[in-house]
Amino acid sequence: MSNRTRWLRKIAAACLVASSAAAIAAYPERPVTLIVPFAPGGSSDIVGRSLAQPLSERLGQSIVIENLGGAGGTIGTQKAVRAKPDGYTVLLGSGSEILINKIINPKTPYDATKDLAPLAFVGTGPMVLVAKTSLPANSIDEVLTLARAKPDSLSYGSAGNGTPMHVAGELLKIRGKVAIVHVPYKGAAPALTDLVGGQIDLAVSTLSAALPHIRSGKVKAIAVTSAKRTDLAPEIPTIAETKGLEGFDLGVWFGLFAPAGTPSDVTRRLQAETQAVVQDPAVRKRLAEVGISPSGASGADLAKFMATETDTYRKVVEAAKIVAE
Repeated sequence: MSNRTRWLRKIAAACLVASSAAAIAAYPERPVTLIVPFAPGGSSDIVGRSLAQPLSERLGQSIVIENLGGAGGTIGTQKAVRAKPDGYTVLLGSGSEILINKIINPKTPYDATKDLAPLAFVGTGPMVLVAKTSLPANSIDEVLTLARAKPDSLSYGSAGNGTPMHVAGELLKIRGKVAIVHVPYKGAAPALTDLVGGQIDLAVSTLSAALPHIRSGKVKAIAVTSAKRTDLAPEIPTIAETKGLEGFDLGVWFGLFAPAGTPSDVTRRLQAETQAVVQDPAVRKRLAEVGISPSGASGADLAKFMATETDTYRKVVEAAKIVAE
Protein backbone atom coordinates (compact mmCIF):
# COMPACT_ATOMS: atom_id res chain seq x y z
CA MET A 1 0.00 0.00 0.00
CA SER A 2 1.44 3.38 -1.02
CA ASN A 3 1.92 6.25 1.41
CA ARG A 4 -0.65 8.22 -0.59
CA THR A 5 -3.27 5.47 -0.21
CA ARG A 6 -2.65 5.24 3.55
CA TRP A 7 -2.96 9.01 3.83
CA LEU A 8 -6.27 9.06 1.92
CA ARG A 9 -7.67 6.25 4.07
CA LYS A 10 -6.72 8.09 7.26
CA ILE A 11 -8.43 11.22 5.99
CA ALA A 12 -11.57 9.22 5.07
CA ALA A 13 -11.64 7.55 8.50
CA ALA A 14 -11.19 10.89 10.26
CA CYS A 15 -14.01 12.40 8.21
CA LEU A 16 -16.30 9.47 9.08
CA VAL A 17 -15.57 9.81 12.81
CA ALA A 18 -16.13 13.55 12.65
CA SER A 19 -19.36 13.09 10.72
CA SER A 20 -20.66 10.51 13.23
CA ALA A 21 -19.69 12.69 16.18
CA ALA A 22 -21.43 15.68 14.63
CA ALA A 23 -24.57 13.63 13.99
CA ILE A 24 -24.67 12.42 17.59
CA ALA A 25 -23.99 15.91 18.94
CA ALA A 26 -26.92 17.21 16.89
CA TYR A 27 -29.29 14.48 18.11
CA PRO A 28 -32.19 14.74 17.84
CA GLU A 29 -32.62 16.56 14.54
CA ARG A 30 -36.20 15.42 13.95
CA PRO A 31 -39.20 14.11 15.97
CA VAL A 32 -38.75 10.95 18.03
CA THR A 33 -41.40 8.21 17.90
CA LEU A 34 -42.44 6.68 21.22
CA ILE A 35 -44.13 3.34 20.61
CA VAL A 36 -46.75 2.37 23.19
CA PRO A 37 -47.60 -1.27 22.40
CA PHE A 38 -51.15 -1.04 23.69
CA ALA A 39 -54.32 0.84 22.78
CA PRO A 40 -55.01 4.40 24.03
CA GLY A 41 -56.48 4.80 27.49
CA GLY A 42 -54.64 2.05 29.34
CA SER A 43 -51.87 2.31 31.90
CA SER A 44 -49.08 2.15 29.31
CA ASP A 45 -50.68 4.93 27.30
CA ILE A 46 -51.16 7.12 30.37
CA VAL A 47 -47.53 6.66 31.41
CA GLY A 48 -46.29 7.30 27.87
CA ARG A 49 -48.25 10.53 27.56
CA SER A 50 -47.07 11.66 31.00
CA LEU A 51 -43.48 11.41 29.77
CA ALA A 52 -43.86 12.64 26.20
CA GLN A 53 -44.28 16.39 26.64
CA PRO A 54 -41.57 17.01 29.26
CA LEU A 55 -39.17 14.70 27.39
CA SER A 56 -39.92 16.61 24.20
CA GLU A 57 -39.04 19.87 25.94
CA ARG A 58 -35.73 18.49 27.20
CA LEU A 59 -34.75 17.01 23.83
CA GLY A 60 -35.91 20.04 21.87
CA GLN A 61 -37.94 17.90 19.47
CA SER A 62 -41.48 16.55 19.31
CA ILE A 63 -42.24 13.14 20.77
CA VAL A 64 -44.81 11.41 18.59
CA ILE A 65 -46.73 8.66 20.41
CA GLU A 66 -47.64 5.66 18.28
CA ASN A 67 -50.17 3.34 19.92
CA LEU A 68 -49.67 -0.06 18.31
CA GLY A 69 -51.66 -2.64 20.25
CA GLY A 70 -52.27 -6.31 19.61
CA ALA A 71 -50.96 -9.73 20.61
CA GLY A 72 -50.29 -8.72 24.21
CA GLY A 73 -47.94 -5.93 23.19
CA THR A 74 -45.93 -8.11 20.82
CA ILE A 75 -46.79 -6.21 17.63
CA GLY A 76 -45.65 -2.83 18.90
CA THR A 77 -42.56 -4.28 20.55
CA GLN A 78 -41.58 -6.11 17.38
CA LYS A 79 -41.77 -2.86 15.44
CA ALA A 80 -39.46 -1.20 17.97
CA VAL A 81 -37.02 -4.12 17.79
CA ARG A 82 -36.90 -3.87 14.00
CA ALA A 83 -36.58 -0.07 13.92
CA LYS A 84 -33.34 1.56 12.82
CA PRO A 85 -31.13 1.87 15.94
CA ASP A 86 -30.62 5.61 15.64
CA GLY A 87 -32.49 6.97 18.66
CA TYR A 88 -35.53 8.07 16.69
CA THR A 89 -37.67 5.14 17.82
CA VAL A 90 -38.07 4.27 21.49
CA LEU A 91 -40.45 1.94 23.31
CA LEU A 92 -42.37 2.21 26.55
CA GLY A 93 -42.17 -1.39 27.72
CA SER A 94 -43.76 -3.38 30.54
CA GLY A 95 -43.76 -6.91 31.92
CA SER A 96 -46.08 -8.60 29.40
CA GLU A 97 -44.36 -7.81 26.14
CA ILE A 98 -40.80 -7.48 27.46
CA LEU A 99 -40.56 -10.65 29.55
CA ILE A 100 -43.68 -12.80 29.97
CA ASN A 101 -44.55 -13.31 26.29
CA LYS A 102 -41.19 -14.96 25.60
CA ILE A 103 -41.53 -17.23 28.64
CA ILE A 104 -44.96 -18.57 27.65
CA ASN A 105 -44.23 -18.61 23.92
CA PRO A 106 -40.64 -19.35 22.86
CA LYS A 107 -41.71 -18.54 19.28
CA THR A 108 -42.18 -14.86 20.14
CA PRO A 109 -40.30 -13.13 17.28
CA TYR A 110 -37.84 -11.30 19.51
CA ASP A 111 -35.92 -11.60 22.75
CA ALA A 112 -36.37 -8.23 24.41
CA THR A 113 -33.50 -8.81 26.81
CA LYS A 114 -31.15 -9.00 23.82
CA ASP A 115 -32.92 -6.98 21.13
CA LEU A 116 -33.66 -3.90 23.23
CA ALA A 117 -31.43 -1.64 25.30
CA PRO A 118 -32.92 -0.51 28.64
CA LEU A 119 -32.67 3.28 28.91
CA ALA A 120 -34.42 4.15 32.18
CA PHE A 121 -36.69 2.65 34.81
CA VAL A 122 -39.88 4.74 34.80
CA GLY A 123 -41.77 3.23 37.72
CA THR A 124 -43.87 0.49 39.25
CA GLY A 125 -47.47 0.17 40.33
CA PRO A 126 -49.61 -2.28 42.26
CA MET A 127 -52.35 -4.47 40.91
CA VAL A 128 -55.51 -5.04 42.88
CA LEU A 129 -57.86 -7.96 43.40
CA VAL A 130 -61.43 -6.68 43.14
CA ALA A 131 -64.75 -8.47 43.56
CA LYS A 132 -68.32 -8.02 42.43
CA THR A 133 -70.36 -6.29 45.12
CA SER A 134 -72.58 -9.33 45.70
CA LEU A 135 -69.69 -11.69 46.47
CA PRO A 136 -69.93 -12.77 50.14
CA ALA A 137 -66.26 -12.08 50.80
CA ASN A 138 -64.46 -8.89 51.81
CA SER A 139 -60.93 -10.12 52.45
CA ILE A 140 -58.38 -12.50 51.00
CA ASP A 141 -59.09 -15.02 53.77
CA GLU A 142 -62.81 -14.95 52.95
CA VAL A 143 -62.17 -15.29 49.21
CA LEU A 144 -59.92 -18.29 49.81
CA THR A 145 -62.48 -19.86 52.16
CA LEU A 146 -65.16 -19.56 49.47
CA ALA A 147 -62.84 -21.01 46.85
CA ARG A 148 -61.86 -23.96 49.05
CA ALA A 149 -65.49 -24.76 49.81
CA LYS A 150 -66.38 -25.06 46.12
CA PRO A 151 -63.31 -25.57 43.88
CA ASP A 152 -63.62 -24.01 40.41
CA SER A 153 -66.91 -22.34 41.32
CA LEU A 154 -65.37 -18.85 41.42
CA SER A 155 -63.95 -17.03 38.41
CA TYR A 156 -61.47 -14.22 38.02
CA GLY A 157 -60.82 -12.01 35.01
CA SER A 158 -57.52 -10.57 33.84
CA ALA A 159 -56.32 -8.24 31.10
CA GLY A 160 -55.32 -11.27 29.05
CA ASN A 161 -53.42 -14.52 28.96
CA GLY A 162 -49.81 -14.05 30.10
CA THR A 163 -50.28 -10.54 31.45
CA PRO A 164 -48.95 -9.59 34.90
CA MET A 165 -52.59 -9.65 36.09
CA HIS A 166 -52.89 -13.28 34.98
CA VAL A 167 -49.57 -14.17 36.62
CA ALA A 168 -50.67 -12.50 39.88
CA GLY A 169 -53.97 -14.38 39.85
CA GLU A 170 -52.23 -17.69 39.30
CA LEU A 171 -49.68 -16.96 42.03
CA LEU A 172 -52.56 -16.31 44.45
CA LYS A 173 -54.10 -19.65 43.50
CA ILE A 174 -50.78 -21.44 44.00
CA ARG A 175 -49.94 -19.78 47.30
CA GLY A 176 -53.53 -20.04 48.55
CA LYS A 177 -53.92 -23.65 47.34
CA VAL A 178 -57.25 -22.97 45.65
CA ALA A 179 -58.88 -23.61 42.27
CA ILE A 180 -60.40 -20.51 40.64
CA VAL A 181 -61.27 -20.32 36.95
CA HIS A 182 -59.27 -17.79 34.91
CA VAL A 183 -61.20 -15.73 32.32
CA PRO A 184 -58.86 -13.78 30.01
CA TYR A 185 -60.02 -10.51 28.45
CA LYS A 186 -58.50 -8.16 25.88
CA GLY A 187 -57.57 -5.55 28.44
CA ALA A 188 -58.51 -4.44 31.94
CA ALA A 189 -61.53 -2.38 30.87
CA PRO A 190 -63.69 -5.24 29.52
CA ALA A 191 -62.79 -7.41 32.51
CA LEU A 192 -63.94 -4.68 34.89
CA THR A 193 -67.11 -4.13 32.84
CA ASP A 194 -68.06 -7.79 33.23
CA LEU A 195 -67.16 -7.68 36.92
CA VAL A 196 -69.46 -4.70 37.44
CA GLY A 197 -72.18 -6.62 35.57
CA GLY A 198 -71.66 -9.71 37.71
CA GLN A 199 -70.54 -11.99 34.86
CA ILE A 200 -67.37 -12.87 36.80
CA ASP A 201 -66.72 -12.98 40.53
CA LEU A 202 -63.28 -11.43 40.76
CA ALA A 203 -60.71 -9.61 38.67
CA VAL A 204 -57.05 -8.72 38.94
CA SER A 205 -56.53 -5.25 37.50
CA THR A 206 -54.11 -2.38 37.56
CA LEU A 207 -55.08 -0.14 40.43
CA SER A 208 -55.33 2.86 38.09
CA ALA A 209 -58.00 1.13 35.99
CA ALA A 210 -59.96 -0.26 38.94
CA LEU A 211 -59.89 2.73 41.27
CA PRO A 212 -62.77 4.69 39.68
CA HIS A 213 -65.00 1.59 39.98
CA ILE A 214 -63.86 1.03 43.57
CA ARG A 215 -64.58 4.61 44.59
CA SER A 216 -67.96 4.63 42.88
CA GLY A 217 -68.93 1.46 44.75
CA LYS A 218 -69.42 -0.61 41.58
CA VAL A 219 -66.83 -3.16 42.73
CA LYS A 220 -65.14 -3.80 46.05
CA ALA A 221 -61.42 -3.89 46.65
CA ILE A 222 -60.05 -7.00 48.33
CA ALA A 223 -56.27 -6.42 48.37
CA VAL A 224 -53.37 -4.99 46.39
CA THR A 225 -50.60 -7.23 45.09
CA SER A 226 -47.62 -5.09 46.14
CA ALA A 227 -45.51 -5.74 49.22
CA LYS A 228 -46.67 -2.52 50.86
CA ARG A 229 -49.89 -0.57 50.83
CA THR A 230 -50.09 2.13 48.20
CA ASP A 231 -50.31 5.82 49.08
CA LEU A 232 -52.97 6.16 46.39
CA ALA A 233 -55.38 3.97 48.38
CA PRO A 234 -53.83 3.20 51.78
CA GLU A 235 -57.09 1.77 53.07
CA ILE A 236 -56.73 -1.29 50.79
CA PRO A 237 -54.72 -4.06 52.51
CA THR A 238 -52.02 -6.09 50.77
CA ILE A 239 -52.27 -9.77 49.96
CA ALA A 240 -49.01 -10.17 51.90
CA GLU A 241 -50.79 -9.14 55.11
CA THR A 242 -52.71 -12.43 55.02
CA LYS A 243 -51.23 -15.26 57.08
CA GLY A 244 -49.63 -17.81 54.78
CA LEU A 245 -49.21 -15.30 51.94
CA GLU A 246 -46.36 -13.30 53.44
CA GLY A 247 -43.92 -12.02 50.85
CA PHE A 248 -46.49 -11.85 48.07
CA ASP A 249 -45.24 -9.06 45.83
CA LEU A 250 -46.09 -8.56 42.17
CA GLY A 251 -46.81 -5.38 40.30
CA VAL A 252 -46.78 -3.70 36.94
CA TRP A 253 -43.68 -1.83 35.83
CA PHE A 254 -42.62 0.45 32.99
CA GLY A 255 -39.30 1.23 31.36
CA LEU A 256 -38.02 3.09 28.33
CA PHE A 257 -36.11 1.07 25.72
CA ALA A 258 -34.25 1.63 22.45
CA PRO A 259 -33.36 -0.90 19.76
CA ALA A 260 -30.12 -2.74 20.51
CA GLY A 261 -27.21 -1.17 18.67
CA THR A 262 -28.32 2.42 19.20
CA PRO A 263 -25.15 4.57 19.54
CA SER A 264 -24.00 4.83 23.14
CA ASP A 265 -23.89 8.64 23.05
CA VAL A 266 -27.54 8.68 21.98
CA THR A 267 -28.62 6.15 24.62
CA ARG A 268 -26.78 8.12 27.31
CA ARG A 269 -28.62 11.28 26.24
CA LEU A 270 -31.98 9.53 26.26
CA GLN A 271 -31.26 7.95 29.63
CA ALA A 272 -30.19 11.22 31.23
CA GLU A 273 -33.16 13.15 29.89
CA THR A 274 -35.66 10.43 30.83
CA GLN A 275 -34.26 10.19 34.35
CA ALA A 276 -34.51 13.97 34.69
CA VAL A 277 -38.12 13.88 33.48
CA VAL A 278 -39.09 11.15 35.98
CA GLN A 279 -37.51 13.20 38.79
CA ASP A 280 -39.57 16.27 37.85
CA PRO A 281 -42.14 16.95 40.64
CA ALA A 282 -44.98 17.58 38.18
CA VAL A 283 -44.35 14.30 36.37
CA ARG A 284 -44.02 12.39 39.64
CA LYS A 285 -47.33 13.84 40.77
CA ARG A 286 -49.02 12.82 37.53
CA LEU A 287 -47.66 9.28 37.75
CA ALA A 288 -48.65 8.99 41.41
CA GLU A 289 -52.19 10.04 40.51
CA VAL A 290 -52.52 6.97 38.31
CA GLY A 291 -50.97 4.61 40.84
CA ILE A 292 -47.39 4.55 39.58
CA SER A 293 -44.48 4.97 42.00
CA PRO A 294 -41.82 6.82 39.97
CA SER A 295 -38.34 5.33 39.85
CA GLY A 296 -35.99 7.29 37.62
CA ALA A 297 -33.30 4.62 37.99
CA SER A 298 -30.82 3.90 35.21
CA GLY A 299 -31.06 1.42 32.38
CA ALA A 300 -28.57 -0.81 34.20
CA ASP A 301 -30.80 -0.83 37.28
CA LEU A 302 -33.78 -1.68 35.10
CA ALA A 303 -31.87 -4.62 33.58
CA LYS A 304 -31.14 -5.99 37.08
CA PHE A 305 -34.79 -5.59 38.08
CA MET A 306 -35.89 -7.40 34.92
CA ALA A 307 -33.63 -10.34 35.71
CA THR A 308 -35.33 -10.77 39.09
CA GLU A 309 -38.80 -10.38 37.58
CA THR A 310 -38.00 -12.97 34.92
CA ASP A 311 -37.23 -15.55 37.60
CA THR A 312 -40.48 -14.77 39.40
CA TYR A 313 -42.57 -14.89 36.23
CA ARG A 314 -40.97 -18.14 35.05
CA LYS A 315 -41.65 -19.94 38.34
CA VAL A 316 -45.33 -18.97 38.26
CA VAL A 317 -45.73 -19.71 34.55
CA GLU A 318 -44.23 -23.18 34.98
CA ALA A 319 -46.18 -23.99 38.16
CA ALA A 320 -49.47 -22.77 36.70
CA LYS A 321 -48.71 -24.26 33.27
CA ILE A 322 -49.52 -21.00 31.51
CA VAL A 323 -49.14 -21.38 27.73
CA ALA A 324 -49.66 -19.10 24.75
CA GLU A 325 -53.17 -19.03 23.33
